[in-house]
Amino acid sequence: MSQKNETTVLVLTLLIMLGIVGLGVWWFLLRPDTKIGNFNNPNTQSPSNNQSLPNPISFGEQAITTGDLASTKRTGIEALAAKKYDQAIANLEATLRTNKNDPETLIFLNNARIKDQKSYAIAVSVPMGSDPNGSLEILRGVAQAQNEINQAGKINGVALKVAITNDNNSPEIAQQIATQLVNNQNVLGVVGPFSSDVTLAAGTVYQSGQLVAISPTSTSVKLSGFSPYVFRTVPSDYVAARALANYMETKLQQKNAAVFFNSQSAYSQSLKAEFVSAVSLAGGQVSSEFDLSKADFRAVKSVEQATQRGAKVLMLVSTTETLDRALQVVQVNRKQLPLLAGDDTYSPKTLEVGGEAAVGMVVAVPWHIDANPQASFARQSKQLWGAKVNWRTALAYDATQALISAIERNPTRTGVQQTLASSEFSTQGASGTVQFLPSGDRNATVQLVKIVPNQEAESGYDFVPVPR
Repeated sequence: MSQKNETTVLVLTLLIMLGIVGLGVWWFLLRPDTKIGNFNNPNTQSPSNNQSLPNPISFGEQAITTGDLASTKRTGIEALAAKKYDQAIANLEATLRTNKNDPETLIFLNNARIKDQKSYAIAVSVPMGSDPNGSLEILRGVAQAQNEINQAGKINGVALKVAITNDNNSPEIAQQIATQLVNNQNVLGVVGPFSSDVTLAAGTVYQSGQLVAISPTSTSVKLSGFSPYVFRTVPSDYVAARALANYMETKLQQKNAAVFFNSQSAYSQSLKAEFVSAVSLAGGQVSSEFDLSKADFRAVKSVEQATQRGAKVLMLVSTTETLDRALQVVQVNRKQLPLLAGDDTYSPKTLEVGGEAAVGMVVAVPWHIDANPQASFARQSKQLWGAKVNWRTALAYDATQALISAIERNPTRTGVQQTLASSEFSTQGASGTVQFLPSGDRNATVQLVKIVPNQEAESGYDFVPVPR
């Protein structure tokens, strides 16, 4: 073979080998099941099924609330992130003058006023991505408590700083956030999480990191005695279920109920089970149970079956995810059978969508502003926010007050836990005295409210307290 031909063969062989190698590299990198990570950054995590913010914990460096920001708020946040405190204060104050009902702005403003001075820090974990309205209700309670203490001498002369974080009502994201908060040694306590499922998931992380979390809204009985670092200012489902069952027996004088619940929710499962038990103990029965989370759920068929099985009362134990289906039940029923419901049904959406068909529905909530309208919190909250607040705001206020009181007595993580767990601990909140049982529960009652027409309300309907 000539040298020229040998060279040609070698070149062709080399090209074929390069092609094979290149094809292999292409297949490895671009085939569907290949995961490409950032190997230069050991802290990079693969995204979960639930979206999370790049930096989900904010003392004011970024907005956590959803939607468009007012230009003054955006400028104030940018100034706060750059530690230009005077500029941040001026812009955030201007924002509140045009929208006094914005708790995130008030929290960031109070943080900005602290500047670089010594402060104590707590965090609040809310489901902003999945329930922005409920999140704002929680933030109003935290913001009001922070605003009051920082204007009234602070905590032994030291101001309170608050971080806001969006857990998106996701157990996975809440655990990630809990880990970050545990690792931030400046944070002495957490208000939240919102739902029972998320509190149960994040609670294991808070316990391992010895960081107290006080939920104002998680009611599942599974949380009773769950962790020495998990408390709550809201009564458990045990209390709400017995109040509703007692109303059914004594006021409605009925013994047979059908329950509509969400099998995917620890809260819904808990309240359903407690209601079934309470009705049974009173000599009644729950003759039908319908799972709102099932793909084949049909409101018309379910109400028909409940009636055929002798139900005289419909009990709605819905969650945010299944509220639409619960309201379908309300519309199908059309006031034929009395309606009872758990606290998650206490929502503007229930009034707007339920409308006339929801009139008469009785809901168990921990607190209502009209039950004691002359109380100091009721008056101060209306003055601060320019509107009435609901039970989520009041119980978040109580959770924040409990943390403030514990920090005042012993400003360490261990000290906060020991103070709250002490049988001698008590502090005053929006809904009365805040004390915790050894289980972490609060020994408190619930308030039953009823939906009635109200032409002055935006929806034409409102919740009013049922006389005790």
